[in-house]
This record gives sequence, structure tokens and C-alpha cells, in this order.
Amino acid sequence: MRRLLTLFAAAFAISFSPLAHAASATPARVFLEDMSSPELQDALRQGATTIIIPVGGTEQNGPHMALGKHNVRVKVLAGRIATALGKTIVAPVLPYVPEGSITPPRLHMRWAGTISIPDEAFKAVLDGAARSFRQHGFTDIVLIGDHGGYQGQLAAVAAKLNRDWAGTPARAHFIAAYYLATQSAFIQALRAAGVGEAQIGTHAGTADTALMLATDPALVNPDEYADAAKGAPANGVAGDPRAATAALGRLGTDGVVNATVAAIRAELNAKH
Repeated sequence: MRRLLTLFAAAFAISFSPLAHAASATPARVFLEDMSSPELQDALRQGATTIIIPVGGTEQNGPHMALGKHNVRVKVLAGRIATALGKTIVAPVLPYVPEGSITPPRLHMRWAGTISIPDEAFKAVLDGAARSFRQHGFTDIVLIGDHGGYQGQLAAVAAKLNRDWAGTPARAHFIAAYYLATQSAFIQALRAAGVGEAQIGTHAGTADTALMLATDPALVNPDEYADAAKGAPANGVAGDPRAATAALGRLGTDGVVNATVAAIRAELNAKH
């Protein structure tokens, strides 16, 4: 934990410094689903042997924010992370994650639009995707997740893969720093900006909404902020989004990118 906190502090200290020094080593396209098979083969031959599997989730986010928040956010940030790292590809986002019991509905399943799958199905999809990428020539498979509920499953999948891949060049890397950056340094930055705890919230409040404004503001409806705050928590909101701005959100998104890039580089350096 101390090492992670050190990474977060360093990341936020350089939040506005350029991370494009590796761009020359980056494939013309970083998103796997935008590439043809020959293009991917060329990228692998040129050394792009790291792939990020971004995990999102489809869940209610109150009346003011789209159900696809996690999916959009993790794709955008994964693209920035891959570009900063260089020689890195981004796999398609996994939008189906455990969100609680379906029948009877629990957690976010109590609101329309949330999609939940069993833990074992979730882990099996990640396992199969990682093994597919290893088969194609990737040697470093990175797991990042935008939602807090499945971080333990990501760690478990990576651990199992590494047991199975012992003695081979391939490694799976669960990067806890991606999610933890939004729960530590970003929250501290919001407090320093004068945002109160009740506003920051834990779901669809100022913190969550600001991150989305900095990622894709089209998925946020400020006209619903007052109703979101007034109806909480019965409407699925834990917090108050009215203090959210894109500028505040960029403190978080920049911090996430920097912390994750630093953590991945540390993992790759430790491997060699």
C-alpha cells in the first residue's frame, strides 16, 4: 500500500506534464477492435507485446448520468495509458460484470438498465481473453477495472494465469493503481478544492460525475443534478453531483493515467 501511495503522489505531482515521449513507439492505432489482423501482426512484430484489458460495467448512475459510464471512461483512459506507454494495445472493453444478485435484485440491480453476471462467468471471460492474447504473441496482459466491486476478481484471475504461465515469458498484471487513484489522491484533491464529503459521495456524486465530465460530457445531464441530489439515495445516488466540473474531473483522470502508467512500467521493469 505504501508503494501505491508513493506512485499516486508522484502521479499527481506530474499530472500536467507530457506523457507523449513514448508516442513514437506507439502503433498508429492502439485499439484492437479498430485494427485488422495483419495490422495487429505487424504491431506485434514491431514490439507491441503489451495489451490492456479494460473492464467497465453497465449500471445505473442516477438520473443524470448514462448507464455506460464505466465502459466509456475506462476505454478513453486506457487509450491514453497505452499511448503514454508506447508499444501497447487496448483490448475491447468488458461491459458485463458482477453487479449483485439478479433475482431478487440487489445493489445496482434494483434500478433499470444494470446488467449483472455471476463471478465465475466474469472470471472465465477474462481468463479466456488473456489466454487468447498470449496465444497471439502478447507477453504482458494488463488488467484494469473502473468499478470497485470486482477488483478482487481481477487480482484472482491474474494470479491464476501467472501460476499457469510459470516458466514462460508471459505474465498477467493486475494494476490496482488504476482504481485506487480515484479513491485516494483524487478525493484529497477534491477536498483541497473545497468540495465537502457529502458532495463527493461514493456513487454518482461530485467525484464520479466530475470524472465523467472530463471524459465524455455528452453522457452527463446537468439539468438533472438537482433531482439527483434531492432524490438520493433512493434514486441510486450516493453524494451530490452539483459541484462537479470538467476541470475537477481532469484532476482525477490525469492522476489515474499517470498512476497507472507508473505502475505498469514498474511491473514491466520488475519482470526484466
